[in-house]
Amino acid sequence: MIGTLALLGVFLGGGRAGLPREVTIAGLRAEARIPVQLDGSGSPVVPAGPLVAALGGQLRLDSVWAEVVVGRQSFRFLVGAPLYEFSRQLMPLANPATLARDTLFLPFQFVAEILPYYLGERYRWDARTARLVELRDRTTTLAGRAPADAGRLPNGLRPGHMVTVDPGHGGVDPGNPGVFFPRGIHEKDVTLQVGMLLRAELKRRGIGVRMTRTTDTLIALGDRGGYCTEACDLFVSLHVNSLVRRRGYMDIRGFETFFLAEAKTEDAARVAQMENDAVRFETGESAASTVGGLDFILKDLQLNEHLRESARLAELVQRGLEGVHTGESRGVKQAGFMVLTTARRPAILVELGYSTNPQDGRFLTNRNSQKALAASIADAVVEYLLEYERKTGTAADSGTAQ
Repeated sequence: MIGTLALLGVFLGGGRAGLPREVTIAGLRAEARIPVQLDGSGSPVVPAGPLVAALGGQLRLDSVWAEVVVGRQSFRFLVGAPLYEFSRQLMPLANPATLARDTLFLPFQFVAEILPYYLGERYRWDARTARLVELRDRTTTLAGRAPADAGRLPNGLRPGHMVTVDPGHGGVDPGNPGVFFPRGIHEKDVTLQVGMLLRAELKRRGIGVRMTRTTDTLIALGDRGGYCTEACDLFVSLHVNSLVRRRGYMDIRGFETFFLAEAKTEDAARVAQMENDAVRFETGESAASTVGGLDFILKDLQLNEHLRESARLAELVQRGLEGVHTGESRGVKQAGFMVLTTARRPAILVELGYSTNPQDGRFLTNRNSQKALAASIADAVVEYLLEYERKTGTAADSGTAQ
């Protein structure tokens, strides 16, 4: 994904001689040319009305928010602030949406980066000609996947992608005890079983896999992310949730997917604390005494394009699990997981279910259910990588499977 600053550099002083005077919206039936202007701060913007009309979308404006609906997807811009909201997540912008003489202007970034990022199955951005091209039906297949062509895998991916799979806990760290798991089975066993199945599913789809562990051994939390090196595209950590004994605790079930950011809810913070406490098996100290630099890391990562990529991967994984899991979808969340801090690539942590719930306990230890979980995560990874390839227009780096 082209980062915001890099993208602006291309148009303001990079590959083209200055800023394009207009962008072309190349629809299936007609083309429209939208002027590109500079706002009061010298940042590139486009008039929202003509743009939204060319996209066949809708525009709603109140005193605070401007909502643009394209392809049934809602993008909400906080007028006057460099922020927008998509799928209930607040994201940064290079420059804000602004009102000038009752005319709404949207950041040029919306056309050149945000739309092709989230609607990659529908639009392709051509930076050389400053064109946003609507794709014809024949260019995509089910779920927006590109058809296979020369040099591509049957699923449409370019060869060479690499994913690091991290089965949580291991060795002297059992994870949670698995209240409703069969006798002798702990979280570390379930995560390894699903992790090995996920490896097989990813390889079946032509994706290389690097495992943080393939046996019952302890890998330090701070070392796991390091398995996702320059040749790695994604980091996926697998875990099982649990609750302490309290009224109704056995009734809570379901699955959730996390990416690295400050926790927004007490429950998300609780899950991160529970998983981070595994560090005591390495140091003998609690997570609270060893996460001193986490705030700095999080602030640094918020400037990194991988944060948004992680959020998108989490959305796809969560959506995929909804089709196979018998429990409740508890949504995409964010929290400060130590295991994600050292992965310098898009990284997520999946809580596959609750060992403190009898239905989830049976589901997570059933071999067929584990295969279904692994297959759905692998499908989500493929969908994400296809989106990424369409957005960047680049081939994957070659990696070595393990």
